[in-house]
Amino acid sequence: MNDLNKISEQLLLAVKKEEPYEGFLITLADFDADIVEKQLHNDRFKNAFWINIYNSFFQILRKYKNLNQPKIYTAKEIIIAGQKLSLDDIEHGILRRFRYKYSLGYFRKPFASTLIKRWAVSKIDFRIHFALNCGAKSCPPIASYTVDKLEEQLELASKSFLNDDTLINEQGKKMLISRLFLWFLNDFGGKKGSRIIIGKYLDKDPTGYKLIYNDYSWEEHLNNYDEKRFDQEST
Repeated sequence: MNDLNKISEQLLLAVKKEEPYEGFLITLADFDADIVEKQLHNDRFKNAFWINIYNSFFQILRKYKNLNQPKIYTAKEIIIAGQKLSLDDIEHGILRRFRYKYSLGYFRKPFASTLIKRWAVSKIDFRIHFALNCGAKSCPPIASYTVDKLEEQLELASKSFLNDDTLINEQGKKMLISRLFLWFLNDFGGKKGSRIIIGKYLDKDPTGYKLIYNDYSWEEHLNNYDEKRFDQEST
């Protein structure tokens, strides 16, 4: 098989089912870097592929390589087309277009590699934050993302996560929202953009409500798969 997106889907499924996955790693490592660029030729292909790769490898690195925070994010244990990458390279380099990790999304990383720049998306899609799973209790559940259904899948992920994670205090006129909105503030268009996003997915006007960022639970929660969505993809 030489379709990168299909390989990423099959890798994630193998990891989920705790079936042998090593063959997929060999295939990914053996790709030519130029072929990667040609196959992942627009943001739809890139987002679907790299979300699946990130979610697959977090589980692999934590469960089978026994890596812990913070090393699990920085260790270059992921080999794509002969290139060693880390989870941070994928999230902040490729999917967030080489943004500096601790800048709330406002500053680019000054010394991003040429490869990262070649493989990075052309525009950050804030919905990736509702799709990437780093093994914590407050993370969104893991689902498989496909090129042909990516828009529908990211919309569903966003709506589902925000409805599950947001608490509304009507009496106090407060909305308790995910801390992701703070950590990646500029990805969401700042506070104004955050309100627009919340209003859209909660189907509720946040005007007049004070936005408060929830504490983020780092309690480990591996194997947090959205079973319903995996079932839908297999039918």
